[in-house]
Amino acid sequence: MTSEQPDEQTTRPPPGDVVAINAPLSRAVAPPPLHSPAPVAPAPPRVSFDRRELNTLLNLYGRRVAEGEWRDYAIDFHKDRAIFSVFRRTSEAPLYRIEKQPRLERKQGAWSVVSAAGLILKRGNDLSRVLAIIDKPLRLVRG
Repeated sequence: MTSEQPDEQTTRPPPGDVVAINAPLSRAVAPPPLHSPAPVAPAPPRVSFDRRELNTLLNLYGRRVAEGEWRDYAIDFHKDRAIFSVFRRTSEAPLYRIEKQPRLERKQGAWSVVSAAGLILKRGNDLSRVLAIIDKPLRLVRG
């Protein structure tokens, strides 16, 4: 072996290593085969409010904000239910949760109003009838 020729073991890259650009092609390491990515599963369907339902909920919310009773709301979409929560103050627990559960439509009704304590105040299939339980105007009581 002459000093001009490099040693074969020193020029051969280890398996899986990046090959230098000026390395001879015969000694280049083949890249790993490209695999097609695993098929992406579609996102699970989520229950949501349609435009008419959301309009009804926001109309009620707007009236109660104008009266000074409610100040904030939150909307949550889950796999089995959609929830519209209303708050007196942002930092508190919700005063009411209006829930839509389509799987209960034939049994107890898809809509329910749940109080802050977790009690179901009203259930049914008609949103406006269910909301009537919390859409009552306040009466002034003089003592």
